[in-house]
Amino acid sequence: MKPHWWVFLLLLIGGTVFVALQQRHAPYQHLQGKIFGTSFNITYQSADNLETDILAALDGVDRSLSMFNPQSTLSQINNSATTAADSHLAYLLPRALEISQNTDGAFDPTIGPLVNAWGFGFKHEQWPTETAIDSLRELVDYKKITIHDRTIRKDDPRITIDLSAIAKGYGTDIVARTLQKAKVENYMVEIGGEVVVSGLNEKGESWRIGIEKPTQDGKEAHEYARILQLTDCALATSGNYRNYFERDGVTYAHTIDPRTGHPVQRDIISATIVAPHCYEADAYATAFMVCGLQKAEQILKEQPQLRAHLIYITPEGEMKSWSNID
Repeated sequence: MKPHWWVFLLLLIGGTVFVALQQRHAPYQHLQGKIFGTSFNITYQSADNLETDILAALDGVDRSLSMFNPQSTLSQINNSATTAADSHLAYLLPRALEISQNTDGAFDPTIGPLVNAWGFGFKHEQWPTETAIDSLRELVDYKKITIHDRTIRKDDPRITIDLSAIAKGYGTDIVARTLQKAKVENYMVEIGGEVVVSGLNEKGESWRIGIEKPTQDGKEAHEYARILQLTDCALATSGNYRNYFERDGVTYAHTIDPRTGHPVQRDIISATIVAPHCYEADAYATAFMVCGLQKAEQILKEQPQLRAHLIYITPEGEMKSWSNID
């Protein structure tokens, strides 16, 4: 006599309940290390050690998007050795170009030559001439690169693609995706300040993420402007209050405006973005540092999936904040 179909159904339900209970009582594990020129900290609840899978995911992103690895796909494209994008680049570059368009070029993945000219990239601090800046600006325009069927085209072979302002966020997303594939529900992934959180922390509460209170002297912050309780979202912060240099009494931030070729001198000194994906939080945080408070508010109205906590300096020199995060 054949078993009834409901027997199999009961066995399936029982197995699912068993796995869920096992996962609920699994320990929280911690993993730390270095990647993308910064540190990472990952906490996840699982009965399995997923370190190998996590490190493999990080290595895959690095081999695709690194500006410092001459063998990476991006480096090969910048050197005109190939025009073929791998899966990571084919996914991320169109989204980077879309964010460039949404921010009227405040975010621009061709910014690299200007960053290097000002000494914030591979070179030391220096002072480029206006002639040099004008020359480099001809190579900085996101509209001069396209991707179709995984083939990248550049209007000028000297144009370089720099995804540094979005790659950390994307790498954070990829680790989160790796944990999701392993059926992990509770985790926090942090890479260089970019964060993705899901479920609950070890105390059974939403994850607590602090936003540093900027300091006027560039020293290490010791206070939080705000502590957010978040779950099932991504967060990224950009700030100009640490990385800068002064000349002739003028402070120059490390963020370059791709439209002018000069370091920004805007009112926003810290931009924290909460978004569904960390790559977009990462990119928009950078863009808001460039475009300033008024334009940032306009973009936030046009991009309802984003929330922001912006810290800015008034014309009178007073530090204030603007936020649409509950």
